[in-house]
Amino acid sequence: CLAYELGQAGLIVREEVSVPVKYKQLSVESAFRIDLLINDQLVVEIKAIDKLGLIHVAQVLSYLKMGQYQLGLLINFNVPQLKQGIKRIINK
Repeated sequence: CLAYELGQAGLIVREEVSVPVKYKQLSVESAFRIDLLINDQLVVEIKAIDKLGLIHVAQVLSYLKMGQYQLGLLINFNVPQLKQGIKRIINK
């Protein structure tokens, strides 16, 4: 539903985007998948869990680094108000 609504708002949304692992000149297909990639710039990882942990932040940061993206959002839908479940992550 989120991907649909973002698409309706005019954004380019790709779902389950594979992130290759790169080492020097080698690029290997991996099992890593970005939930949503918005306009080929914003990584969005979606969760519905009791509490976000450091492992979830590390997951998004890994996606950012491997895909050479700058900005990610970690969204947990299991919260009373959605704004409480959104964490912005920057690849420095």
